[in-house]
Amino acid sequence: MNYAVCPLSVVSVRAAAADKSELLTQLLFGECAEIYETRGKNWVKIRCVTDNTFGWVHANQLLSITPSEKKLYRDYYAFCLEFISPIMSAEHSLPITIGARLPDFDGIRSNIGGQILTFSGQAVFPQDLPASAELIIKFARRYLYAPYLHGGRSPFGIDAGALVQLIFSFVGITLHRYPAEQVQQGHTVDFVQQAQPGDIAFFENKAGKIIHTGILLPDEKIIHAYGQVRIDRVDHYGIYDETQKKYTHKLRIVRRFLEKRNMDVVKETEVKEVVPENQIGLF
Repeated sequence: MNYAVCPLSVVSVRAAAADKSELLTQLLFGECAEIYETRGKNWVKIRCVTDNTFGWVHANQLLSITPSEKKLYRDYYAFCLEFISPIMSAEHSLPITIGARLPDFDGIRSNIGGQILTFSGQAVFPQDLPASAELIIKFARRYLYAPYLHGGRSPFGIDAGALVQLIFSFVGITLHRYPAEQVQQGHTVDFVQQAQPGDIAFFENKAGKIIHTGILLPDEKIIHAYGQVRIDRVDHYGIYDETQKKYTHKLRIVRRFLEKRNMDVVKETEVKEVVPENQIGLF
């Protein structure tokens, strides 16, 4: 098996080996991938190590690494907490976003593919943080007003599943990539009245498919990605948009993830190819 790491700010992962193909997800700086297939000189099919998502990436947007480097980068890293901040080598500067990983980080320097890069922004090791609702909400608010982008995972474009996934990863809780898979993790809050800040709410379309998610806040509010990362009112029926004066999403279920750090995490031994349906077509 060949391994690679993302050496750029954000790299697109597509449903097929074509630039016009649907954007499934994105790799952020420092995230690792396994290469499963090559197509010509330009495209490789990868599995995103963080969540087992499969897709196609431009080959020249990845940096080959050894199996030992892959293990090190996967297991020992810090998260960038700056909205955007440079990481620098002796020869160049690269902007990285919140949620990017700093592999083999010592507090100042990161080693990626044998190149030493320095980072002076705010960073955190996920194992150093308690999995608390207070921190979850604090991190989520950093994404406020980021535009919605189907398949996006950066503050310049993000979808609902990625927002929830990234926020929980900051405190060491690994979630699947898409709401339809995330809803199978954690455990159910039996009654909406028992929901707490930091719980994750899931929403369905008219066909009963889970197509949206968000993090519950105090005072019957929710933070989610819908047009942009925003805060709206939520109740037993769903999300109510005050500006449109209507419900935009129907509540299906609330799940809790904060009682155990490693509850139902994604394991490499549970690899399966996940290709989501186009969310636009589900509404």
